[in-house]
Amino acid sequence: MARTNGIKLRIDKSGRIVVPKRLRDHLGIRDEAELEITAQSGGLFVRVLDQEPALVKVDGLWVHRGTAAPGADWEHVIDNVRNERIATVSKR
Repeated sequence: MARTNGIKLRIDKSGRIVVPKRLRDHLGIRDEAELEITAQSGGLFVRVLDQEPALVKVDGLWVHRGTAAPGADWEHVIDNVRNERIATVSKR
């Protein structure tokens, strides 16, 4: 998946942050998802809790279980996933 950085958000008067729909769709975050936020050096880490992954391995093949955004560029998605895996393996 492509890394999405540099989105500027504001906290409203009630302390809420809105995650833009485009980013939620890109990350597969569904409505009513539970999130966990953790303070870290230099910022915050937010992750989704108890949500089934959109991609699962079935009989050695990756299968997308969610719904794709209209006009999704699967070649681009696959290239990004492949490159991230290569980068992870190369670091070991």
